[in-house]
Amino acid sequence: MRYLRYRTKKMKTIKLTLTLEISITKYNKGSILLALYDSEESYMKEIYKSAEIFIKDNKAQITFNDLKKGVYAYTFFHDLNKNKELDTNFLGIPKEPYGFSNEKKGRFGPPKFKEVSFTLNKSSIFKISIE
Repeated sequence: MRYLRYRTKKMKTIKLTLTLEISITKYNKGSILLALYDSEESYMKEIYKSAEIFIKDNKAQITFNDLKKGVYAYTFFHDLNKNKELDTNFLGIPKEPYGFSNEKKGRFGPPKFKEVSFTLNKSSIFKISIE
């Protein structure tokens, strides 16, 4: 008796790149700390990928490789004093520049995931300006 052998093609998972080009207008010092989230459930709780890049000539560039197609969001802050913490005043208001994807700002806390999320279905470059 003969058995037929079927070959299955392994589906190639397309790996994408997300690049964030950051320009800083006010402070030419410190570093940018960035957190990338890959789901609403993990947003502001569990970081999917993170990076720290030092400011040079009022610019920084962060690239995340090997990403899958999907929905993502990111948060960042400009760590002026290199203590790796977002410094706040006595009311909890950030004293260092910060931001979210889609250029959203929260009111009385971070914006919702649906406001800051974006779909990554091809390699992309986002430009961010920090004032």
